[in-house]
Amino acid sequence: LVRKGYQDTDPAPRAAVVTKLKGAAVAEVGGAGRRLWDAADYARPPQGENVLFLVTNFIATAKQAQGTCPESPSVLDAVCTEDADCPVGNPVVRGNGIKTGKCVTFNTTHSTCEIYGWCPVENNTLPRKPLLAEAENFTLFIKNTIHFTKFNFSKCNTLQTNDPTYFKSCTYDPFFNPSCPVFRVRDMVEAAGETFGDLALLGGSIGVRIEWDCDLDHPAAQCQPQYSFSLQDRRYNFRTASYYWDSQRRLCRNLLKLYGIRFDISVHGQAGKFSIIPAAVSFGTGIAFFGAATVVCDLVLLYLDAKADFYWKEKFEEVRMGPLRIDG
Repeated sequence: LVRKGYQDTDPAPRAAVVTKLKGAAVAEVGGAGRRLWDAADYARPPQGENVLFLVTNFIATAKQAQGTCPESPSVLDAVCTEDADCPVGNPVVRGNGIKTGKCVTFNTTHSTCEIYGWCPVENNTLPRKPLLAEAENFTLFIKNTIHFTKFNFSKCNTLQTNDPTYFKSCTYDPFFNPSCPVFRVRDMVEAAGETFGDLALLGGSIGVRIEWDCDLDHPAAQCQPQYSFSLQDRRYNFRTASYYWDSQRRLCRNLLKLYGIRFDISVHGQAGKFSIIPAAVSFGTGIAFFGAATVVCDLVLLYLDAKADFYWKEKFEEVRMGPLRIDG
């Protein structure tokens, strides 16, 4: 690979990424009262390497305990008209528990199979607006250190400054502040071509790509990353629960179905530096290539081209000789 005058490149750098999310919001948790959500609540453990999940919406089911209760009528396998429709011991397909063999009344319009499971069954009423809409102004700090082992060169995407307040006040802007690694969530979503309100309701996945392209013949300060954002999925959610013992010493839990934005961070890059040995090899290869190209062109014009006779006459001069005479 030869580009921008590079004769020696390292296309496989080693990189490390550190993320930190900050912000706070208040929302009602159904049945559990008013609750403050901070970084310990809405930033869940990573779902993979270099992945961060931000909660933007949720469905809460409070004070669940193991016992018997009617299954939700939204589960097709749970709808029944008699006990025979609920074989005892069979799990409800895509449901919340095991059938007890009884068909019971769920409400005035539906009858469902009674189950043994966490009761009451999970609430499935989705809010019309994201409950943590304030998350659009949250900031994501991405610290990325890259190392090109071939050149023993390391670089961090954070600005080297003695100002302790810089990272608390700056926000990334591709034109006015490209060295600040603090990103506003709304800006990241919009850069991926979506609006925060639409994506926050049902969740989604945003790809964050950090691209390093470094010419190491220039000062190290000119080696800077480029950031890009892309939409990977428009839906993303998972469930989590907190467990506790109630006053009757029963094991209970509060179930949360969390919707939010998953950030997948990937780092790519290559570095190049001039070296005399690869330059000499490339130069020699180029000369050999041009020599071979001349031979191939001659063969095509002499034997395959429609005007091969004309080219032959122009390239070669024919000499006619008379009879050979030998003097004795």
